[in-house]
Amino acid sequence: MRALYAEHAGPLFGYALRLTGDRQRAEDIVQETLLRAWRHPEALGGAPVRPWLFTVARNLVVDAARARKARPPEVGDAALQAVAAADEIDRALQSWAVADAIGTLSLDHRAVLIETYFRGHTVAEAARRLGVPEGTVKSRTYYALRALRLALEERGLAP
Repeated sequence: MRALYAEHAGPLFGYALRLTGDRQRAEDIVQETLLRAWRHPEALGGAPVRPWLFTVARNLVVDAARARKARPPEVGDAALQAVAAADEIDRALQSWAVADAIGTLSLDHRAVLIETYFRGHTVAEAARRLGVPEGTVKSRTYYALRALRLALEERGLAP
């Protein structure tokens, strides 16, 4: 095998490089060709070896081209660019987790958080909309935030 490699690897590599136009593929073709020669020593006996090696290399190149045509075409990075960035996905996942955590709160706590934080109302406006005293809005907001923090900690999201 060493003598076979020493005598034929260089010309075989040049031939494979001309066929593929790619150094790495050409190296792979040479390696696979010599591996097949090692597995089939009966093919090397008697006849000149180089034509057999070049035929095997050509067949490997043709087989690889046919295999690539049989598969769907490979796409570049353009398809990955269409996917939302990782931070956008993280934000969406966090917002779902927060919404889920808010869903675990009592109705009174959820209502006060929605009025004060999500709708941006003052304590007085929230009290008017909810029909409760301002002090109740303040106390419910305090306990709602504590309960929300616990729910977020359970989900691994609280600092």
